[in-house]
Amino acid sequence: MRSYVTCRGTLESRERFAAAPRSNRLPIAFVPVAWIALGALFAGGAAQAVPSFARQTGMPCAQCHTQAFGPGLTAYGRSFKLNAYTFGDQPSLLPLAAMVQGGFDRTATDQPDPPTDHTSTNDNFTLDQLSLFIAGRVAPHVGVFAQVTYDGNGRATSWDNLDVRYARSVTVGTVDAVVGVSINNNPTVQDLWNSTPAWGVPYISSPLNPSPIAAAVVDGGLAQSVLGATAYALIHDHVYLEAGAYRGLSDRWLNNLGVGADASPHLNGAVPYWRAAYQSAIENTHYFSLGAFGLNARLQPDPTVPDTDRFTDLGMDATYQYTDADRFSVSTNVVHIRENQNLGATFNAQGASSPSHHLDEWRLDGTLTFRQTWSATLAAFDTRGSTDPVLYAPGALSGSATGSPDTRGYIVQFEVIPFGKLGSFAQPWVNARLGLQWTGYTRFNGGSSNYDGFARNAHDNNSLFVYYWIAM
Repeated sequence: MRSYVTCRGTLESRERFAAAPRSNRLPIAFVPVAWIALGALFAGGAAQAVPSFARQTGMPCAQCHTQAFGPGLTAYGRSFKLNAYTFGDQPSLLPLAAMVQGGFDRTATDQPDPPTDHTSTNDNFTLDQLSLFIAGRVAPHVGVFAQVTYDGNGRATSWDNLDVRYARSVTVGTVDAVVGVSINNNPTVQDLWNSTPAWGVPYISSPLNPSPIAAAVVDGGLAQSVLGATAYALIHDHVYLEAGAYRGLSDRWLNNLGVGADASPHLNGAVPYWRAAYQSAIENTHYFSLGAFGLNARLQPDPTVPDTDRFTDLGMDATYQYTDADRFSVSTNVVHIRENQNLGATFNAQGASSPSHHLDEWRLDGTLTFRQTWSATLAAFDTRGSTDPVLYAPGALSGSATGSPDTRGYIVQFEVIPFGKLGSFAQPWVNARLGLQWTGYTRFNGGSSNYDGFARNAHDNNSLFVYYWIAM
C-alpha cells in the first residue's frame, strides 16, 4: 500500500515525518533551479501544464494515461516523460493547469481525536488539496513538471513534486539511446513506472486516515525536503539506467517553501540514488518491465549530536500492461522494498532497544479498465519489520502494543473517468475522476486486536473514501 510515510529515529521524529499518502500528495513550488525554469517558461517557447500536456501534443489525456486521466502511464506517456515532456508543437497561451481533490471519508470507528484542527473524529467532508501546475516544454530538450498545493486540511500552501528535465536522443556507434538529467525533490518522482513509491497505487486516498507507524525512507521519507539530480539513459528502448544524489534543504528553505523546518530529515552528507530497469513490448498489446532501485541515507535525528542513523533501501519492481485496442486494458504492478537500518544515533539517545533493524514492504495491485472510463482496482499491501518496544511504543491510535510495525491489508476501488478522451466534453480542458475506495486492515502496527495498547483494533481503521479529482 502507499502507506503513510514515517521517518526513522525517535518517536518524536517519526511523528514529525508522518505524511499524507504519497499517491495523493501532488504539491510543488520553487527552489533556485525551479525559478530558473520559471524564467524560461515565461521568456519564450511553448510550455504547457498537466492538461496543457494534451494541448502541447494535440492529443487527449488518454494517449499518455492507462485511464482517461490520472498518473498511470502508457508506453507513450513513459516516452513523453523520458523525453523531458517536450513532444508536440501545438501553441498554448499559458503553461498552467489546476487540480482539486477532496471527498467524504469515514473510518469504521471514530478516531480518539480529530485528525486536524478543522475536522471531526469521523465522517468528514473535505477539500484535501488545491494545486497549480506549471508543466511542459520550456526550451528544446528541456521540460518541467511543477506544482504548488494548498492543503485544505492543514490550511497551508507548500511546494511538492518537482521534476525539471533535459533529454535528447543520441547515437554512439551502433548504440541508440535517450539520455537526460532530472532535477527533482523526491526520489522516484522522476520514475517512469507506476510500481515505484512516488506514483504507485492508490493514486489518491484520504489524508485523514490513521497512518501505519513505519515505512521505508525511499517510500516518501525524503519527499519535498531534499533536492537532487540524476542522470539517466534508455538504451535501445529496452535497458534503463539512472544514478544521482540528493542533498537536504536548509531549515530556512523548508520554511520558505511552506514545508517547515520540522520536516527536515537532517541528512548527513549526500544520499546516492540509483535505478535500473528492463522493458519490452509485444506489438501494442503486451508490455512488461522488471527493475530495481535503491538509496543510502544517513540521518541525524539530533543536529547537535554527530551520531547518525543509516538506512540502506533496495527495491525490486515489475509492471505488466495489456491493452485490447480501445476496449479493455489491464495494468498490474508489484514492488518489494527491503530496508536495512543502523539506528546508532537513536539507540544512543535511548530511542530504540537495539541499533540493528530491518523493514520489508510489499505491494501488489491490479487495475481493469473498460474504454478508459470504468475502472476497478484491487491492491494488497504488507509491511513487516524488526520488533522494538522502545522504537515502536504503545500509544493511542498510532502506537504499537507489541513493539512491531507489521501492517497488512487491502484496497478495493471503483472509479469512473468520464472525460479526457478524444471527443470528450471540453477536451482537454476538463478532466475528472470520481471514485469509491475501501481500505481494510487485517493487521495494524503489529496486531489485529488492541494493537495500540488502548483497546483499538486493526479493523477499526478500515475506511471508506468517496472522492472527486478534477483537473482543468
